[in-house]
Amino acid sequence: MSTPQLVVHRDKELMARAAAARLVTKIVDAQASRGFASVVLTGGRNGNGLLAALADEPARDAVDWSRLDLWWGDERFLPEGDPERNVTQAREALLDSVPLDPARVHAMPASNGPYGADVDAAAESYAAELAKAAMPEDHGPVPVFDVLMLGVGPDTHVASLFPELPAVRETERTVVGVHGAPKPPPTRITLTLPAIRSAREVWLLAAGDDKAEAAAIALSGAGEVQAPAAGAYGRSRTLWLLDSAAASQLPRSLYPPASP
Repeated sequence: MSTPQLVVHRDKELMARAAAARLVTKIVDAQASRGFASVVLTGGRNGNGLLAALADEPARDAVDWSRLDLWWGDERFLPEGDPERNVTQAREALLDSVPLDPARVHAMPASNGPYGADVDAAAESYAAELAKAAMPEDHGPVPVFDVLMLGVGPDTHVASLFPELPAVRETERTVVGVHGAPKPPPTRITLTLPAIRSAREVWLLAAGDDKAEAAAIALSGAGEVQAPAAGAYGRSRTLWLLDSAAASQLPRSLYPPASP
């Protein structure tokens, strides 16, 4: 378990641009050392804001997009191409404009896919895909992701792990179906905390006044069942990337001065 580190930026636009530049560096470094990189994307306004900033980042050309594996932390269980699906939004923000290898883009199943409306079977299939991609040196049922990004919800949820619901209590499976999520749509697929914690680095993104209380709760020592964001951490690094509004309820002693 890594101790959370905080970076607080002036506003959400600067946060998105800085996070995009940080991500390019991580991907390039991983590709230089191992030949490929593995990243888990997140949806929501902050995740999509980062991808849009990356689309405009000149340094994006330093990435060998054909040697990048992309996964998702969660997905809304909706038909393929639905504008509310995270993968649809990611394609619009960035993915359709870079030369990715389609075989290395691991979207979660859609509700009109081979498993139909059976979200639990769809979740099992994604867990199997992760297990197939894991290498012996990963020592587990999922690849050791270089960076896994998570948006933090106002209720402290991350991915589709909501406070007190069964998915946040899962300790064995790496991917589960979510039924009755408090945020629409109610049916979703999500990585579990054990899968999230396999990542080398976990980045939690929070911007806006509506995320301030969630950040304060998650960083105050709350339990992961009550505050799922508190249970999301990486093997070597846990990084909270916030804007000043989301950090407004944190004690100043907890984070360094804001970035320029």
